[in-house]
Amino acid sequence: MCGRFVQSAPVDDYARYFGADVVKTESLEPNYNVAPTDRVYAIAEHEETRIVGRFGWGLVPHWSKNRKQAARFINARAETLLDKPAFRDSFRTKRCLIPADGFYEWARRGDRKVPHYIFIGNHAPMALAGLWAAWQDPDSQEWHRTCSIITTRPNEFMKPIHDRMPVLLEPEVWDEWLDRSNDDAESLQAFLRHPTEGLLESYEVSTYVNSVRNNGPECVAPA
Repeated sequence: MCGRFVQSAPVDDYARYFGADVVKTESLEPNYNVAPTDRVYAIAEHEETRIVGRFGWGLVPHWSKNRKQAARFINARAETLLDKPAFRDSFRTKRCLIPADGFYEWARRGDRKVPHYIFIGNHAPMALAGLWAAWQDPDSQEWHRTCSIITTRPNEFMKPIHDRMPVLLEPEVWDEWLDRSNDDAESLQAFLRHPTEGLLESYEVSTYVNSVRNNGPECVAPA
């Protein structure tokens, strides 16, 4: 599972790093404790143009009657993407990259859960593999864009911390992943592998991060 992460950089920084051509969003406040249903940046393709937009975290399929289930769909398991109606269509035609400075997981230690901050060693943004959907509110007729982070089994680095981890995509596959004309499920699933061993680092952080009400650099400060 990936239930909290960090997006603290300006949108223009993410746009440059991910090679986005257009920024179609107002800036969000730096968020050091992104929680389910929060608004987040994501990069997607529209008419062969790479765009940074603002999405709600928690996917709402286009056929949903309301948005109540969004918090249930913050993650999509890589192993069952084609089996789940909520994710199947998005996996074929609506894939995205979700920038993250890092993410949090809680390791069980006796009867306690200890929060850890996981990040790329050189502090480059992570490209979390994501899916997106567009849903129209039947009452207001307003369109809402939402997203979900794809998770997989842990690599050797993550195993002592948690039994799931987000899929991190390498730059060389971004074009194919975002290409909406690419619906080759077999080749797409091949991208959903573990990151290179040695890429990630982590340290323990304070239980201050446990509450979604707490936000700021203190969340990522070493305990």
